[in-house]
Amino acid sequence: MAEKMKLEIVTPYKKIVDTEVDEVTATGKLGEFGILPGHAPFLTSLDIGEFVYKNNGVTEHMSLNWGYFEVCDDKIIVLVETAEIAADIDVERAKAALGRAEEALKKLTSEDKQFKVYEAALQRALIRMQVAGKSARK
Repeated sequence: MAEKMKLEIVTPYKKIVDTEVDEVTATGKLGEFGILPGHAPFLTSLDIGEFVYKNNGVTEHMSLNWGYFEVCDDKIIVLVETAEIAADIDVERAKAALGRAEEALKKLTSEDKQFKVYEAALQRALIRMQVAGKSARK
């Protein structure tokens, strides 16, 4: 059994991560899941959420925005809309986005076309703030 896995996280704009890891935890459409070396082939869709990987005792937290996750032969490929490392998240910008989403949702009903858009914006802002807080505690 392999001791490490290859991890690549790619957005439409660039490769965010390209490294060897000991373990990965991500947020899928059906909930949180973890991957260790030797995992069976696996393909799933990702939800807005936190992504964590560990390498040699160092834990890195990220915020991801929708995408796909595949593991095969100890190689993990993550294709996502956006990905931000905790230390790079602008908390003030996330707070402003949270405020805008909350205000918009107060004026909408669940039947409005824009409701899901602002609901996702709210979720993204909350996850970004949560993940950024983990960077501050290091």
